[in-house]
Amino acid sequence: MAADLPTRKYLNLAAIKTMAAAAEQEAQTRNVQVTICIVDESGNLLFLQKADKAGLNTIQFAQKKARYAALYGRPSKAGADQLKGGDLSILAFPDAFPNQGGVPIKVDGQTIGAIACSGAASEVDEAISQAAVDALIKK
Repeated sequence: MAADLPTRKYLNLAAIKTMAAAAEQEAQTRNVQVTICIVDESGNLLFLQKADKAGLNTIQFAQKKARYAALYGRPSKAGADQLKGGDLSILAFPDAFPNQGGVPIKVDGQTIGAIACSGAASEVDEAISQAAVDALIKK
């Protein structure tokens, strides 16, 4: 008797394009230049776009924020808050990046990936990322 394999949601190209367009629109609305990064649930890079005037450092920052959000299933702000609270253990966590801007993408309680932005104030980075998730999940 064959095992009954579960089905799972994943970020296909249409989902990635929907989120990227929403993030780009939100960044334009806020008049900021950011790098946008989307990863799968394992933190593997699926999409990366740097705005013309975003700093080169934002390329790595966005990837690290997204990877954290995907692997830990929580916004990268949680790591920043942990550090602000005096808990230095976050600095030793694998793939930890205690900087606001990355948010997990969850469907039916499962993390299927994450998106992060870098280049604006951290709370603006997170708001742009959240707008992209909201466009996908249609809240």
